Amino acid sequence: MARTMNRRPVMKINLDATAEPRRRPDDLAAEEPLEIRLQRTPLAVTMRTPGQDIDLAMGFLLTEGIIRTAADIVTAQLCAGTDTPNTYNVVDVVLGADVPPPVTDPSRNFYTTSSCGVCGKASIDAVRTRSQFEVATDDSTVPAQVLAELPDRLRAAQRTFDRTGGLHAAGLFTAEGALVVMREDVGRHNAVDKVIGWALREGRLPLTGHVLLVSGRASFELTQKAWMAGIPLLAAVSAPSTLAAELADEAGMTLVGFLRGSTMNVYAGMQRVTV
Repeated sequence: MARTMNRRPVMKINLDATAEPRRRPDDLAAEEPLEIRLQRTPLAVTMRTPGQDIDLAMGFLLTEGIIRTAADIVTAQLCAGTDTPNTYNVVDVVLGADVPPPVTDPSRNFYTTSSCGVCGKASIDAVRTRSQFEVATDDSTVPAQVLAELPDRLRAAQRTFDRTGGLHAAGLFTAEGALVVMREDVGRHNAVDKVIGWALREGRLPLTGHVLLVSGRASFELTQKAWMAGIPLLAAVSAPSTLAAELADEAGMTLVGFLRGSTMNVYAGMQRVTV
């Protein structure tokens, strides 16, 4: 069902070359809407790269505090939707009878884009969710040398990025630097939800002693998602935001930014990074 790439003709122009502009096919990263429904009622729409959609929905529900375990979900299935031909851009989730429904204003359901996180929440308080896992008590450590090697390992696993150059990646690693799972998506938050949804479905939560590496910046939302999955260390190849650093302090997480080559900045939880 995955449609991760689409091919279209482009005109290639190189001002530094003497050759005339030429037409050639180019691969583009796919971006399509995915509607997440609870008991057939629309809850959220996210712009994502198709693939691992069930994991994406499960990860989203966990990181938004709607579910706590995989057992809270009775069924989760792809539905045909209304498109012709069918694109299967709908995931319908049935929660257990003992799972409270999310408290949302139906007129302002979640809407996420590939460039930002969750939009449309009715208040600032609704943005914050508190993890069930005590990450602060995770005493695992990671050598700085291991962290420095992770971006290259993540990049080597990005098969679709090699073809399109247009996808974010999130990789889950052990403290020893072994890649556990990697996901790509046009939305960095979707890539993280796909990783966390996979871990949830595999019964691996909390992700004690693991490192989550993201290919872009570390935002408040990504820090919160990592906390919700019990991940003690979040690393990013780019910058963190002020709220990301503050939340990492609050949660007792380690936050690493500008992880490039042999250098990195540790913004919170410095005791977990050993030199």
